[in-house]
Amino acid sequence: MTTTTSTTHTAWPEIAERLTRALHPLAAPVAITFLDSPAAGVPAFDAAMPDPMPDGRTGRVAAGCVFWMHATERTFTTVPTDHANCSVGSYTHGLLSLEEAATHADIGALVESGWVSPEAFPSIPAVTTPPAFIAYGPLAETPVNPSVVLLRLNAQGMMVMTDALPDLRIEGKPQCHIIAVAHEHGRVAASVGCALSRARTGMGAHALTCAIPAGIAAEVTGLVERAAGVDAVVTRYAAMDAQRFR
Repeated sequence: MTTTTSTTHTAWPEIAERLTRALHPLAAPVAITFLDSPAAGVPAFDAAMPDPMPDGRTGRVAAGCVFWMHATERTFTTVPTDHANCSVGSYTHGLLSLEEAATHADIGALVESGWVSPEAFPSIPAVTTPPAFIAYGPLAETPVNPSVVLLRLNAQGMMVMTDALPDLRIEGKPQCHIIAVAHEHGRVAASVGCALSRARTGMGAHALTCAIPAGIAAEVTGLVERAAGVDAVVTRYAAMDAQRFR
């Protein structure tokens, strides 16, 4: 299931730098890679697992989206059990069937609260082939070609993305399903976030996320740079014009 792309791993530092220069993201771009076997030389994420809940749930972090936060700092490999505390993220990443997820207490709590309905779950995008490993890390340092490039942006950065990609897919909850949209459908997808993820990751209220299929990352980067350049011209014009009103 290892994802291959037309971009060699030696080009990813340049793409990370170009995206950072054009979008001014809130954190370093992240590489997410679905793998059949662990990437050579990449250490396992080895945080301790807490005692399991009565339904058996535990993991090395509260939810898979927490790995996004750690991935801005270092590269590591995870296995399905590392993600297992969050049944929503385990489902969207292809690590848990819908039927099994529905039996877990966290899904029951979300349904009971009215956050999501049982009828909505089958329509939530999910990775179709279960990965044996998922690697995370800074895009600039990825040792393998990633499956998805993840960006954490503010509203201005997302403005540039929508200028660059008029058909950008904007999603709501759960936030993590944009990874499946990018991986399974080859679409650039952004999320306004979700309360579940923000609480578990500590992601700020002003932060938005965007997932880019790695296979088209170079093309998307060029479009983003072009849009950012146009916005810079318009910004300079508007700033000069505004001087008349001061």
